[in-house]
Amino acid sequence: MPQMSKVELYAAIRRDHRAGMKMRELERKYSVSWRTVKKAVDSVWPEPRKKLPPRPTALDPYKPVIDEMLRTDLDAPRKQRHTITRIFHRLVEEHGADVSYQMVRRYVSDR
Repeated sequence: MPQMSKVELYAAIRRDHRAGMKMRELERKYSVSWRTVKKAVDSVWPEPRKKLPPRPTALDPYKPVIDEMLRTDLDAPRKQRHTITRIFHRLVEEHGADVSYQMVRRYVSDR
């Protein structure tokens, strides 16, 4: 059977159920569990996908360090503040961070 979207699958299951097919026959025909058949018969739309929790990044252990640098820069004169390049180099040299410049740049711009 060709791959179909969940909306199409739900519509096909409902159509066959209205035509008189039993739940067990629908399970076999569409190779789905009884729960899926029940959800398709009960509801027109499939439930939305669950949001995945954010994945940890290599930058996570160094975020407090970056935040502290930026916090001290609030009181410093404009010419003495950290640039993103300087923050990146300090992370690599002082803390041995294995992060990319783009990760640091994206985090600092968000902060």
